Amino acid sequence: MIDSAHGPNPAPDPAPGPVTADDLALVLRLAAATLRGVPEDADWSRPAGTLSWDCWATVEHLADDLLAYAAQLGPQDPPRDRYVPFRSVRLSPGAPNSFVYAQPESGADGLVQVLEASGALMVAMARTTPPDTRAYHPWGLADPAGFTAMSLVETLVHLHDVAEGLGLAWEPPADVCRRTLARLFPDVPAVGAAGPWPTLLWATGRGDLPGRPRRTDWRWDAAVRPGG
Repeated sequence: MIDSAHGPNPAPDPAPGPVTADDLALVLRLAAATLRGVPEDADWSRPAGTLSWDCWATVEHLADDLLAYAAQLGPQDPPRDRYVPFRSVRLSPGAPNSFVYAQPESGADGLVQVLEASGALMVAMARTTPPDTRAYHPWGLADPAGFTAMSLVETLVHLHDVAEGLGLAWEPPADVCRRTLARLFPDVPAVGAAGPWPTLLWATGRGDLPGRPRRTDWRWDAAVRPGG
């Protein structure tokens, strides 16, 4: 693909390897541990980074994404033109449109359990779904590895958002970020001195890279590419 400001992008890093269910399981464990480190008096109603959602709603949205991705792979004949038709609702104007919510009275521990449960279902689907399975996503007809990569990028960047909102440290494994970039962002420049995590933040409109304009309009490519 061509970047209008800088011409053709450099070739991607050579063969970082595919994303795996183990990658997702690791990142989810790290995410849960990070969220369990939030002080008891933390204000979960604070905005999550640059998002319009608060930190609580952002974790719910992440759990919703993970369960929805697992569900897409679940039917015997997965849908190729729409999402599995769960009924979802928006709790307030501007809030995420979701079918997964945590009981407020369960507190932060309950919220993290909801995230862990949704994530565990996606990990299980990533481990057991035949690799030739294809299912709908609006950003490309995807295989199980594609849904695993989408689950990874959702977890990686939304934990970044929540970490910014709550003042937490969040530095995910560089090799997982590199594999996620390679699977979903073929238009992104080769990872250079900045490293894979800053490059993934740039790719998702959350950070800067030297010599590159900040992204204000972005998307990933979930479709299975030739040879994939």
